[in-house]
Amino acid sequence: MIEQDLNIVLIFSSLILFMSLGLRKIQQPYILAYILAGVMLGPHGFQVFTDEESADVAGEIGLIILMFFIGMEISIKNFIKNWKIAFLGAGCQVLFSVLLMYGLGIFFDWTFERVLLFGFGTSLSSSAVVIRLINQYKLEKHKLGQDITFILLTQDVLVAPMIIVMSLASGKGVDYTEVLWQIFGAIVLLIIIVDLLKRDRKSIKALSFLNEDHELQVFASLIICFGLALFTSLCGLSPSLGAFVAGLTMYNSNASSWLHKTLSPFRIIFVSIFFISVGMMIDIHFLTQHWQTILVLVLAVFISNHLINSTTLRILKNSNIHSLYGGSLLAQIGEFSFVLASLGVQNNIINSESYQYIIITISITIFISSIWVSLFKKIYEIRFS
Repeated sequence: MIEQDLNIVLIFSSLILFMSLGLRKIQQPYILAYILAGVMLGPHGFQVFTDEESADVAGEIGLIILMFFIGMEISIKNFIKNWKIAFLGAGCQVLFSVLLMYGLGIFFDWTFERVLLFGFGTSLSSSAVVIRLINQYKLEKHKLGQDITFILLTQDVLVAPMIIVMSLASGKGVDYTEVLWQIFGAIVLLIIIVDLLKRDRKSIKALSFLNEDHELQVFASLIICFGLALFTSLCGLSPSLGAFVAGLTMYNSNASSWLHKTLSPFRIIFVSIFFISVGMMIDIHFLTQHWQTILVLVLAVFISNHLINSTTLRILKNSNIHSLYGGSLLAQIGEFSFVLASLGVQNNIINSESYQYIIITISITIFISSIWVSLFKKIYEIRFS
């Protein structure tokens, strides 16, 4: 049994390494290799690995760790200061995405619930992809990079109300006890954030006794990360939201820089597993059968997202070239859209066929995103060289 598991790890690692070396030569993100590995070796490919449930669990842990890292890089004071950027950007994206899907729904004869699901799903950009690209292109300290990060974080916050709206639209109704728990969880997170606003950085007294013990700092930070993630999950909120607030908390710790560097390998492993699990869900046979419809969806989503986000960034007083570049970064569909798609299946809003449309469209936009961003990166460099 152990030999079989080791064989699977060896095959996945070798394939990812081989493909990543090729992607590095053409300056594309390694995320593409993760998805391709899942497609090729998953249940719809060579069936080397078919335990999708285990891959999903590891992928969810990867998202939690990713949001924890994002929180450790964000100053809550700067985020509050720029709340207009965050909520205007995310709000416009949601509104126009739903309107676009309504137009497509008329053409394809979709139900209102399906239109709403597709609209919400396409309005969420990929934090995993965009944050990585922002770091790769050294935009984290640039106004454009910070604006985009604020928008991404707000989109993640909006996932919880989207789930409530989808429950209402499906006719399932809302469990008011669950809503009360969500309100309670939101209040607790708000109290933590308000407390952080009153602090100066490096002022977490509860962790001061671990200042010189890096080994124990790792476990303490993981307790904070997964503890808040578990709390928000039990309250009916996104566990990633709790992990993000945990990261904001660690930003105030004098151990944040060291922890960020030390835990980075864990993030790489679990985030890669998440995208492998995405690839495992893609049915290549379905893609070849319905490529025309998928092409229409991909083009409509990708181009509209780019235009919507570019317009929003321009309204937020970015230059034309910055806005176009930022629109390219936000053009793809995000990983939380998979969560909404799963909810749609559970509530019978969509069937397995529609589910395939969604996950394939999301995955293809991630592929196109890296190429599209590279194109606009060249334009950006020429303009400012």
